[in-house]
Amino acid sequence: MTITASLVKDLRERTGAGMMECKKALSEANGDIEKAIDNLRKQGVLRAASKAGREARQGLVYTYIHPGDQLGVMIEVNCETDFVARTDDFRDLVKGLAMQIAATTATSVSREQIDPALVAKERDVLLEQARTSGKPEAILQKMVEGRLEKFYEDVVLLEQPYIRDPDRKVKDLIDQMIAKIGENIVVRRFVKFRIGEN
Repeated sequence: MTITASLVKDLRERTGAGMMECKKALSEANGDIEKAIDNLRKQGVLRAASKAGREARQGLVYTYIHPGDQLGVMIEVNCETDFVARTDDFRDLVKGLAMQIAATTATSVSREQIDPALVAKERDVLLEQARTSGKPEAILQKMVEGRLEKFYEDVVLLEQPYIRDPDRKVKDLIDQMIAKIGENIVVRRFVKFRIGEN
């Protein structure tokens, strides 16, 4: 199949990848744009993984106040250089993450930041709920693990479906940006304020 300039442009607009990367991905996928997107995502994840160990000491502290002034989010997202921190792409990512936190029940950036006592309590509650089904113990454990994954998806920012594109997780969005800009990106911390809540 012939790879047209408009096809390459379309893929570039949808993924943010470079022209040559888009052309190569389309060639490998025989012009199938969805397969090309998958290929680029896989490459991006590989690139993102290779940059994960690099130190990220620059970045932004961003505040988002939801209309009505009843809800606010403050987030720190780090990158490797102040040059990247000043780019529109990075700022848009940080703003999107702040809005994600405002719109969801995220309480931590990663699983490791969740209090183990809270996870143990949630596991006990889920086990008691599962026991009411009357299923064998082996099945109950699988049910609890599945429901615990759902719990993580609700409270862990990186594991949540992105509000603007529910087919992607927040981690995928960050990995795509890492692949695009070529620097490690780390969501360091966030806090959410809502009127009347502790």
